[in-house]
Amino acid sequence: MKKSVINILALASVITTAGFLLDGDAKEPNVLMRFTEYVAMLTIIFTILSGFYFGIKSVTKRLQILK
Repeated sequence: MKKSVINILALASVITTAGFLLDGDAKEPNVLMRFTEYVAMLTIIFTILSGFYFGIKSVTKRLQILK
């Protein structure tokens, strides 16, 4: 489980970095605000990906038990 969490975090980091670099909006001049936005987006994407991964894993495990 620890390896899957690290892999999800790595994927979330890649997606967040790509989104941050491809963003066309004007950047805030404050470095602290940029860092806060990055960490907030990383947290949101990590939570969504974890929910999907562990939810699907739980459903498939439950379906295997029923068979």
